[in-house]
Order: sequence, then structure tokens, then C-alpha cells
Amino acid sequence: MDSMKLEDCCEILDSQRVPITGSDRTSGDYPYYGANGIQDYVDDFIFDDELVLLAEDGGNFGSKTRPIAYRVSGKCWVNNHAHVLKPKAGLDVDYLCYSLMFYDVGGMVNGATRQKLTQAAMRQMIIPKRSLDEQIEIVNIIKKVQGVIASRKEELEQLDLLIKARFVEMFYEKGYPVLKWNDVFITTTGKLDSNASVEKGAYPFFTCSKELLRIDTYAFDQEALLLAGNNAAGKYDVKYYAGKFNAYQRTYVLSLKENWSYRLFQYQLEDKLEYLQQQSLGGLTKYLTLKILGELEFVIPPEELQSEFEIFVTQVTKSKVV
Repeated sequence: MDSMKLEDCCEILDSQRVPITGSDRTSGDYPYYGANGIQDYVDDFIFDDELVLLAEDGGNFGSKTRPIAYRVSGKCWVNNHAHVLKPKAGLDVDYLCYSLMFYDVGGMVNGATRQKLTQAAMRQMIIPKRSLDEQIEIVNIIKKVQGVIASRKEELEQLDLLIKARFVEMFYEKGYPVLKWNDVFITTTGKLDSNASVEKGAYPFFTCSKELLRIDTYAFDQEALLLAGNNAAGKYDVKYYAGKFNAYQRTYVLSLKENWSYRLFQYQLEDKLEYLQQQSLGGLTKYLTLKILGELEFVIPPEELQSEFEIFVTQVTKSKVV
């Protein structure tokens, strides 16, 4: 299939960008865009067009779930952390955006701590060359798929609310005992670096990434909850596993001290993640300490009710994968 370079199919408007420090911005109605979306709203604009913004530095480079390019329309301001692309005649702006959202820029970005896609490298990026009719057909298909995904996401959110409602109904203000972290969990961590993973390894390898990695050795053979102990944005998650696995040195491996329901305590932990994000320490990378965790409290209902809740959660979870 024929391809075309961005410098040949787009007007590159980077020279028109103007960064404004936070203290110098005047609040207004126009979006102020950076590498990954809206950063603020200001009282003036420098662009008024159908454009694609492609991260220059600080973008989600290498992510399979977070795009490095996005579409903007109308009056706006763009800082110098995003390349500004205007498609030339014969190139649909949505097609351009979809072609770049998850572009593999490995080998094109540079920088150790903050990766950067220079304009010189960006100009050489290539996208498939198709007729305008073909572009529009592809865009329409993608939009239909996105509609299905959005609908499914809404369904999943409703199922999560159902679990929350059931928890409140069964356990809220029932007078059940409440225990702190150290009375509920035996807490340890993994011993490995995060780069110890291997492709197609024999065992799960739990790190602070939301994606599950693999490894060829195991250090644990048990039922456990896995809590990420650090995260760039403080957006932690809790996983459940039973069997042989290994873990990163900043991943908390949690064993229940009594014969309680792991699913119940997984839910209670997940319900506290927003609070943990607020309590996180650190600058560029947020992290949790045992002191922070030690203050958390958990309701301890009778074991038969724990089992009932676990069965309910299991059935709802099955609905999520149908």
C-alpha cells in the first residue's frame, strides 16, 4: 500500500504556537491545549480550524490505551508541547487523527526522563495513502466501533454501581466490627525489578502497571490481593489472584489474616483508591507507605454474608465478559 509523509500531506503550524505560563493566563472560554488534551481555558485564541494535535513531549508514547494524537475543532490556543497539523486537500482530518492516535514512535522519540518527538522526526512519520472516499469509509467504521465501546462502557459502569449498591445494602451502618489494615492483612512485597518480565512467561508477574505481565519464576503460591505501591499519577489498582505468581518490589502482596472473602476486601480496597490517590506521597511518581495504608478501616461482616456478597460479585463480573 502506498504511504505519505506528514510533511507532504499536512500543513505544520508549530510556528504559530504560543505557550503561556499558568500565572500569565487570563481565564476565558477558549480551550488551551497541551500534549494530552485541555490544560486550561483562556480568554483568547490563535487557531480556528479543524486540526490534529500530536504530542511533542510528555505524550503517552508507547501506550496501547492512551493516544498520542487528538482532534480539535474551532477557536483554541495550543502550547509548545503539541505539534499542530492541518490536513491538506484530499486528507480527511478524522482519518489523519485515527492514523496517528496509537502510532508506534519507538525509535523516533528521544530523551531519558521526558521523551520528545521532534518536529524533524514527526515530519517523516508516514500514514497509509487512500482515496478520500476510502478514508471516510474507514472513519465511519471506526466511529461505529467507538459507539459500541462507549455503550458497553456505560453498561459496565452500571454494573459497578450495582455492586456498590449491594455493598451498601448489605453492610452499611449495620453495626458490624471495623478493623484497621494491620488487623486484616499480612503485608509483604515482591522482590523483583519491573523489567524482570519475559514475554509469554509461565506465571503472572504483578507490577504497578495495570497490564498483567508474565515471568518464568514464581515466589508466591497462594490466594492474594495485589495492590500497586507506586504510580506516576497515583491511580492505583487492586488485583486478585490465586495460584503461583511473582511480584515487583513495589507491589504489595496482601494475605487475609482470617478465613474471610478476598473478593469482599478487594471491593473495599477498590472503594478507597481515590482516597489513597489523595494521600499519596512523592512528586513525579506517587507512592503509598505502610503508614498511609495502616490507617485504612474495613468492615468485617459475618462470614456467611461475606460469601453471599462474593457470589453476587462473581455473577455480576460474569455479566461483564458476556
